[in-house]
Amino acid sequence: MLREQHRITERKPLLKEDGTLAEEGWATDLLLEYDKNKINASWLRFKEWDFYYIIDHKRKHCLTCTIADIGYLGLIAVCWLDFNMKKYVHFETMTLLPRGKTGLLPHSGNGRVSFENNKILMKYNYSLPKRHITIEAPDFRWEEDEWGLTADISLHQDPNLESMVRATSWEKNRKAFYYNQKINCMPAKGTVRLGSKYYEFSHDSAMGGMDWGRGIWTYVNQWYWGTASGYLDGKSIGWNVGYGFTDSTPASENMLFYEGKAHKLDEVTFHLDPKDYMKPWKITSNDGRFEMDFHPLINRLTKVNFLLVKSIQPRLFGYFTGHVVLDNGKKLNVKNFLGIVEDFYNRW
Repeated sequence: MLREQHRITERKPLLKEDGTLAEEGWATDLLLEYDKNKINASWLRFKEWDFYYIIDHKRKHCLTCTIADIGYLGLIAVCWLDFNMKKYVHFETMTLLPRGKTGLLPHSGNGRVSFENNKILMKYNYSLPKRHITIEAPDFRWEEDEWGLTADISLHQDPNLESMVRATSWEKNRKAFYYNQKINCMPAKGTVRLGSKYYEFSHDSAMGGMDWGRGIWTYVNQWYWGTASGYLDGKSIGWNVGYGFTDSTPASENMLFYEGKAHKLDEVTFHLDPKDYMKPWKITSNDGRFEMDFHPLINRLTKVNFLLVKSIQPRLFGYFTGHVVLDNGKKLNVKNFLGIVEDFYNRW
């Protein structure tokens, strides 16, 4: 039996005076107003990030980049993946005790976010409908004699594009919350240079997604996540599926996107072998509207064990094959559609 999921429809502050969420549920835009200055919690518990992935389905390559602030550590990371070669290089730098002062915005709209040290320069410039990403990482090493990565990529966010937004808390601590927006299906264009070689992203074959996350987290969490953005018969299609942290009773984060419109899903289940992530995965749904097999090409595995932080993050890139069902009952079949799944464990 499908449950009733609560939809947020009015703008208001995210939190009540007592520090709990004013309203829990889902939306298709950031209606609740996040104000970090009104949060009465230790900076150790703050978790904020802007993460992007850009996949060119024709050229079979991908760029991901992250600016994150988890209170006692800042993380700036870039990853380049070549699906034909089944190869990736992940490059990151950390800062100690940023204490929520990395400069991430309280919203996903217009503004600038940047980080620079002697290892990397990363800038996000948001002037909607354009999201502009520039990266310079001179120590990035793709081949033995190919040093340096630069990226200049623009994403187009249509003003009418709907997204997945969810505000939920933890059952054991209602003052711990996660406010999240996933923006799928943004056409991308630009260039990445690795050493002396250039790689293109074209708007007719490349799409990107953004994971905007803000919250006060509990210490230990594990989650599953899957996402994809691209074209199906010339029309934009994507999805966001996942679960595993916070109380999902008010709403799941599962949603389809087709031609810019959101189609809300109920629950999904990830079926995988945690001893061998390169084996095929399966994702099923209780409403029959998301049924996918996932065949991994690359396991981008990162591990951190530093001071208070322990993180094990296998993120798999590969092909989705299966079907989805829209709100109107229309069934769409997809085959060998590039996307991402992950099984993350974080003690942070």
